[in-house]
This record gives sequence, structure tokens and C-alpha cells, in this order.
Amino acid sequence: MYKQYSSGWIEVICGCMFAGKSEELIRRINTLEYAKKNIIVFKPLIDDRYSEDEIASHKGNKIKCYSISRSKDILKFIEDDTDVVAIDEVQFFDENIIPICEMLADKQIRVMVAGLDKDFKGKPFYIMSELLARAEFVTKLSAICVKCGAPATITQRLVNNKPASYKDPIILIGASESYEARCRHCHIVEDKPKIKL
Repeated sequence: MYKQYSSGWIEVICGCMFAGKSEELIRRINTLEYAKKNIIVFKPLIDDRYSEDEIASHKGNKIKCYSISRSKDILKFIEDDTDVVAIDEVQFFDENIIPICEMLADKQIRVMVAGLDKDFKGKPFYIMSELLARAEFVTKLSAICVKCGAPATITQRLVNNKPASYKDPIILIGASESYEARCRHCHIVEDKPKIKL
């Protein structure tokens, strides 16, 4: 699939929660390790749900990584022989992550990022929308809606088992205790403004 390209590109794995984004990122990292590639893996420090120094999928698969608070910290770990940079939960990083991914790809490094494309309100995360537009390759994964069984593309936030309010903060680190995968028809946000045309 990638043979016709020169080294260095951005690939994005996106979707809602429980779609298997981290699982897919871990799978790609494991495949590249067999090819003896020099891979450096990162995640945001705030994502400590399953481990402080590992990317972890909801299924329990894990891989060692550096947990960092600022996207610029990635540059401290890049060496001349770095082949691949993998970043999980990329939507939680600051906006510098965008030019950093571009710069790494320009240096002939394969950049693999995974993250949520939309927040719990159903609005695009700015970081992801920019990376999706700049990426050479995009994999959009879906989950299964817990309400109707249709393909789920939106993350439902729950507060005390009820849909979250539109006024709630965007960032809330959590897993199945706070989130569900839902389709557009079963997704609910309390106090959501009506669409005006």
C-alpha cells in the first residue's frame, strides 16, 4: 500500500470511543517492530486511565510509551535513526502538534496518530480536523451503537447515567463509566442549541 511513496508521511486513525483506534495503532506498531523499525511512541500525560507509561486499548493490549504534557517534548526524543513516531489520543495535545507532525513527515519519518475526530457534542476536534486534512492516509473506524446496534460514529458522554449537557467541559478523561458509542440518531446532548439555517 505504501511502497509507491517516499519515506515520510502522516497517517491518521480516527473515530469515536470504543471503535478500536488504540488497538489499531498498537497493531501497526507491533507490525513495524517485526520490520526492525526504530519507533518512538507518545501519549498525553493527562491520559492515565489504564497506565501512566503505556498506550492501552480498551481490550487490554498495551505498548510502552512516553507520556508528555506538551507536544514540543516529542522533539527531545527524535534521533537521526527514528523511522516512526506514533501518537495516541492526539486530540488532547496543544496546537503545536500539527506543525510537529508535518515537520517529522518532512524529515522522512512515518507519523502515525490516533484519536477522537469529534467531541461528545459531535463537533470536530480542531487538532484532528487539521491532521485529517494534512494526512496522506486516513482510517476512520466505527463502533457499534449501544442503543440500536447501528454503526456508531459519535461518543456519548454520560453524567450519572444521563446524557451530558452542552455546557459541560469538552475534556473529561474516562472510559465506559462515562462514555458510550452511539449512532447519530441515538446520540443525545442536553441543552444543545437548535441548528439554524
